[in-house]
Amino acid sequence: MSAGTSGGGAGGDVRVLLADDEPLFRAAVRRLLDASPGVTVVAEAGTGGETVALAAEHRPDLVLMDVRMPGGDGITATACLTAGPCPPRVLVLTTFDLDDHVYRALRAGAGGFLLKDTTPARLLDAIRIVAGGEALLAPSVTRRLIAAFVSPSPAVRQLPEVTPREREVLTLITRGLSNAEIQGALHISRATLKTHIGRLLIKLDARDRAQLVIAGFQAGLAGETTS
Repeated sequence: MSAGTSGGGAGGDVRVLLADDEPLFRAAVRRLLDASPGVTVVAEAGTGGETVALAAEHRPDLVLMDVRMPGGDGITATACLTAGPCPPRVLVLTTFDLDDHVYRALRAGAGGFLLKDTTPARLLDAIRIVAGGEALLAPSVTRRLIAAFVSPSPAVRQLPEVTPREREVLTLITRGLSNAEIQGALHISRATLKTHIGRLLIKLDARDRAQLVIAGFQAGLAGETTS
C-alpha cells in the first residue's frame, strides 16, 4: 500500500501486524483490535526478523511496531519494511519517550509514534490515521524531538522549487496542524490541499507526511508565520 491510501482488506478493514516481544502486551492489544470494527489483526511477531518475514507473507496495511525487540530492533525492521515495494505503514508504539528513538524511527520511514500509555481510543485513531497516509506523533515528543535532532541550526535546507502557497502549507504541516485545520487557516478546499501536499511530496522526495514535517524543520519553518 502506498502512502496516502487507506488500508484495505476484507470489508475494507485495516490489516494490522502486531510486533512486540511481550506476549501479554500483544494479547491485550489484540483483544482491543479484535473488538474494534474496521481493524483486523493478520499476524503477530516477537522479533524484528520475524516482523519482516511475516509482513512479506501477510502484506499488512500497517505494522504496530515496538522499538526494543530481539533479533533486530523495531527501527531496523521499519527500515527494511519501508525500503521494499508497496511497503506497509508503520506505527511505532513504545514505552520509551526518548528523542533518539523517535527521530531514528521517522528517518527509517515510520509514519507515527505513540507511547504505550496512550488510551485505547487514541491508539485506534492513530492506526486509522497512519494507515490512511497521514503522520501522527505523540504530543509529548513532536516539536521537541524534531527541532532538537533535525534542525540544530536554522534553515539548513533550501526549498527552491516550492511555491509560496506550498511553503505556507508545509509550514502548517510542520507545526502539526491537521488537514482540516490547514484548510481553515488558508481558506482552501480539501481537494486543493491534497494537490499541494502531493506536489510537496514529489518536490521534497518525501515518503509521507512525517518526512514533510522533517523537511519543514530542516528548512526552518517551525517558527515562520503564514499570511
